[in-house]
Amino acid sequence: MSEPVVCQRCGTVRDSDGDPVAALAWVSDRDSGRTRWLCPTCARAHVRDIESKLPSEWW
Repeated sequence: MSEPVVCQRCGTVRDSDGDPVAALAWVSDRDSGRTRWLCPTCARAHVRDIESKLPSEWW
């Protein structure tokens, strides 16, 4: 069984039984071998920071 997907910014947990299309809106990032996740709301709020490849400490 896999670990639940949790947003690194706000702590929202992705509903594994929910709409599979909604799950596609989650953003993943690999850092030092770890996979980190952002929920759709946090991803939209920080899209410019993500696209600019700013370190997450800055946003």
